[in-house]
Amino acid sequence: MSSETEQPPKSSSSPKDVTIKSYNWPERSNIDLKEVEKGFNLLTSNRFYIIITPVLSLFVYLFWNSELAHLLWEKSYDLIMFLQTERSYFSSEVLLVLVCSTLVAWFVLQSRKVYLVDFVVWPGHEAFKISNDDFNMFSRKAGCFTKDSLDFQERMTKRTGLGDETYLPVGITMFPPEITMQRARAEFELVVFSIVETLLKLTRLKPTDIDILIVNCSLFCPTPSLASMVINKYKMRSNIKSFNLGGMGCSAGVISIDLAKDLLQVHKNSRALVISTENITLNWYQGNERGMLLQNALFRCGGAAMLLSNRYDDSWRSKYQLLHTVRVHKGASEQAFKSVYQEEDADLRKGVSLSKDLMDVVGDALKTNMSVLGPLVLPWSEQIKFIFNLLHRKLAKQMNWGKVPSDIPDFKKAFQHFCIHAGGRAIIDGLEQNLKLTEKQVEPSRATLYRYGNTSSSSIWYELDYSERRGYIKRGHKIWQVALGSGFKCNSAVWLALKSSREPVPEPALPV
Repeated sequence: MSSETEQPPKSSSSPKDVTIKSYNWPERSNIDLKEVEKGFNLLTSNRFYIIITPVLSLFVYLFWNSELAHLLWEKSYDLIMFLQTERSYFSSEVLLVLVCSTLVAWFVLQSRKVYLVDFVVWPGHEAFKISNDDFNMFSRKAGCFTKDSLDFQERMTKRTGLGDETYLPVGITMFPPEITMQRARAEFELVVFSIVETLLKLTRLKPTDIDILIVNCSLFCPTPSLASMVINKYKMRSNIKSFNLGGMGCSAGVISIDLAKDLLQVHKNSRALVISTENITLNWYQGNERGMLLQNALFRCGGAAMLLSNRYDDSWRSKYQLLHTVRVHKGASEQAFKSVYQEEDADLRKGVSLSKDLMDVVGDALKTNMSVLGPLVLPWSEQIKFIFNLLHRKLAKQMNWGKVPSDIPDFKKAFQHFCIHAGGRAIIDGLEQNLKLTEKQVEPSRATLYRYGNTSSSSIWYELDYSERRGYIKRGHKIWQVALGSGFKCNSAVWLALKSSREPVPEPALPV
């Protein structure tokens, strides 16, 4: 394409056309000050210790003096008078102790900075490319779907927001379909090995430079693990710390980042390679349960590889710094737990069912996450408004004053960019409406859904990549990645841009 760059298409039909009911932000009665306190506790915990340490150090210094220790135990009143009259104790030595203890407290209690050196998303492969018409055609040829199911899938392909250049593995699209472990491993190797090799080249690193490896893939958990496949392919060190996360849904990408952050706080001068992907081959539903057929129309191949580091020599070349991660798990609720559920249908065909309550669960989990995240990122003006509204609703409920509408903080004052999990058009529409986002702010999510489909845990990285390629990211901007997944979980990651993204690069136009 010459001078134009890709633009996500606008919705061609209203949210009412989507099978899952439109997004409904629930009135929260179960979010109270405890959720807000979590955010404030995260914000103030380290500052408290830094302030109190010099005071404690002063008392330790005074106790070292045997005369003062004797006075403290034997004559407390004389001690007070002594401190008022004998100023010699508060000499340069005391000042030196205070300064040194403050510096020690700062370096000990200060968490290590975690940097995102670079990341790569899978750009697709010509052999995997598929249009909506091709998808409907091979579904008919598969011979496992009834006419009603085929009609339903065809309607969904027109309403999900997916374009005509998404990617499905050849094990599904070939005739007859070959749904085998071998094909599933081949899909993983094609997607993951290509992005890992690209990332290593971009960062000029060798596989032996990696200290921590984290791989997340929800529905494909073979043995040896996917992490072991990566270690075997690149002959990584024998002492590498590897983790393989399975069954954690579309929000597992942020979970992997949070795990890497915690590990990098413990292991100094380390680098972590994080891989987020989903395997489609073994999880193509071949039954006729409508609640499970939607996954066929939404999910597509994709993956992302990220290099995180706490090394000082990596800070100068890193793109982003990780500021916060917030994780919320609503699994204690039966409704939330069953909202995205893998099971067998009446014909014993395995699939993932999406409940009709899914959007209510999404709203509840997201709002809990925002309640914790808000004190960490929002300006004080928004925090005060939110707390007053929260107290007002609590008081109105106790005094039977009637229902008070909940106040949604303006997160646009905290972030310049939003990477909303591209789980479907209904989710994007709902968050755009309830967070009062502009079309430009949800453009990366819509473009990702249109171009790649729902790539599960890697979708938030496709959105960040889109924002970079369009030249939207500027130094000092803050990015909010929010991912939603089975369990039910809502996880957030907040990044600070350390560099401005390059100028927009011309790309092929997306089909309209």
